[in-house]
Amino acid sequence: MLSRVRVWLNRTYAENVFFMEQLRRNPSDRAVEIHATHGDPDSPVLAAADTAELEPEGLSPAAYVEYALDQCARRGIDVFVPRLHQGAIVAHRADFAAAGTALLAPTPEAVAVFEDKATAYEAVRSVGVPVPPWWRVRTADELLATVEELESAGHKACFKPAAGAGGVGFRVITRAPFSLAHLAGFPGPYVQLDLVLEALRRAQELVDWLVMPRLEQPEVSVDVLTGPDNRVRLAVGRTKNGRRRGFTLDERWLAPARLIAEGFGLHHLSNIQFRMHGDEPVLLDVNTRPAGGLHQLSLCGVNAPWAAVRLALGEDPGVLEPPFLGQDYTVVSGPRPLLPTAFPRQRQASQEAGVVLPVAPLPVQAASAAQALPL
Repeated sequence: MLSRVRVWLNRTYAENVFFMEQLRRNPSDRAVEIHATHGDPDSPVLAAADTAELEPEGLSPAAYVEYALDQCARRGIDVFVPRLHQGAIVAHRADFAAAGTALLAPTPEAVAVFEDKATAYEAVRSVGVPVPPWWRVRTADELLATVEELESAGHKACFKPAAGAGGVGFRVITRAPFSLAHLAGFPGPYVQLDLVLEALRRAQELVDWLVMPRLEQPEVSVDVLTGPDNRVRLAVGRTKNGRRRGFTLDERWLAPARLIAEGFGLHHLSNIQFRMHGDEPVLLDVNTRPAGGLHQLSLCGVNAPWAAVRLALGEDPGVLEPPFLGQDYTVVSGPRPLLPTAFPRQRQASQEAGVVLPVAPLPVQAASAAQALPL
């Protein structure tokens, strides 16, 4: 009988409740126990885990590594899926291995390359992957000059932080004056150029933004599973065009994603995003972690989280081909259970006493069509 697998997800996205559910529904019926930590006591991943704990705040990366090593040793973690402080953690892979824990994460070199979008664009362009034209700006004058250059070429300008994830800080530049029309409906990504320039000139510090033409849909997000031998085991594209979502195995998207994953040591799960610049697919972003929408591949008959855990444990799942591509779909949300509001107080008391409080999984309500298959 195979032993249980103990998996830890640290300060991860709420969508990874689906990642956790897929691990439990693995096709081998192997027992999986999940530990979750987070800084937010109302994160649904805490309620979805078998055991949960609030993370200490204000730790430096080095101190967080010590905290993580202690968690792994005390809780018998077999596989650690780090998001917070991923770079510092993977630099200590040997220390985690000595504690009996495998890291489901890329190499330190890969994390370093893709932490900064400008560095990433330069790197992938050097191996032949197309990237959009981009400029790095720090001041109001640099922003204005770049926007004018883009607009003179017929493009709409947008910007985002050079380092960041999840679309945080992305804005599209408009020259339309601010009016009541901008206060109708829901807030959007558009921001007036004059307001941005005024904010930059009043700021007491420089920004670090990438400015580029706004890229067109479709957006294709390629989920990739790569082994420590740099061989890709799985690559499937998830397409997004407005509300409509779908899947693709078109090599226009998969070939450059494989090239990036294999060439830069993006071991285990990564997510590589593309959009259109004119008639050409270009790189949008590279995430050195599992995507929040990874569970949607279950609509193609694939349990990517379980294949990744097997790979981290040294059990090569082989090359995975989706048995079929799911039909087009859209994503809807639904309620998720939370832990009792007493959880923070109970957790703090238990930490001070050195006691671990288990968290019993609560029944959940389907929040995505991707939960339909028992994978």
